[in-house]
Amino acid sequence: MMAVGAQTLFKKELLRFWKVAFQTIAAPVLTAVLYLMIFGHVLEGHVEVRGVPYGAFLMPGLVMMSVLQNSFANSSSSLIQSKVTGNLVFLLLTPLSPRAWFVAYVGAAVVRGLCVGCGVALAAVWFVPWSAFQPAHLGWALTFCLLGAAMMGSLGLIAGLWADKFDQLAAFQNFIVMPMTFLAGVFYSVDSLPGFWKAVSHLNPFFFMVDGFRHGFFGVSDSSPWVSLGVVGVAFAIVASLALHLLQRGYKIRH
Repeated sequence: MMAVGAQTLFKKELLRFWKVAFQTIAAPVLTAVLYLMIFGHVLEGHVEVRGVPYGAFLMPGLVMMSVLQNSFANSSSSLIQSKVTGNLVFLLLTPLSPRAWFVAYVGAAVVRGLCVGCGVALAAVWFVPWSAFQPAHLGWALTFCLLGAAMMGSLGLIAGLWADKFDQLAAFQNFIVMPMTFLAGVFYSVDSLPGFWKAVSHLNPFFFMVDGFRHGFFGVSDSSPWVSLGVVGVAFAIVASLALHLLQRGYKIRH
C-alpha cells in the first residue's frame, strides 16, 4: 500500500510542476544563463581558477545552484500551497504513511532540480568550451547532484511544514537558502578568500555540495571530495531525519 500511495503522490507532484514548466523549469534556466552570460563574458580571459577558464569554472556552480534552489522550491511551495488553499486535508484522509509522503515530495523535488540543472547545462553549451562538458569524474558529479537535491528537497519539506503563509516561506528562502547558496563558492573559489571567511565558508554545507560537484567536472576542488561527501551525507541524514520526524508528528498539518 505504501508503494502504491507513494507512487501516486509522486506522480501528482510531478504533474504539479510540469503543468507550469515555463515557470518552474524554463524561468530558472533563463536566470542561470543570464548569470553565465554576464559574469562569464565580463571575466572570461581575465580570471582563471585553478587552471580552469572562468566560464568553464562558473558553469558547474550555476548548475548545482539551480539544482539546489529548485529542489527546495518544489517541496516547500507544494506543501505551503496545499496548506493555504486547504486541500491538504485530502492527503490527510488517505492511509499514506509519513515515509510515503517523504519519498513522494523529496523524489519530485529531486526530479525538478535535475530537470533545471540539465536545462542549464544544455543552455551553457553556447557559452562554455565543449571540454567543460566532459566530466573528469562523472560518478562524483552525479553523487553530489543527487545528494544535494535530496537534501534540499528534505529542507523544503521542513520549511513547508513550518511556514503558515507564503511570506514566512519567502523569508526562509531569502534569508537562509539563497545566502548560503550564493556564499558556497558558486562564483568564486573559496580558497582565494581571507582566512576568516575561508573558515566560515567551510561551515556552510552548501559549499561542499558545489565543491564536490565541481570536482566531478575538473578533478580539482578546494576540499577533498571524500570530506565533501562525508559532510553532505551527514547533512542529508540530519535534515531527512528531522523532516520524517515532523511528518510523523503531523507538525502543523493535523491541527
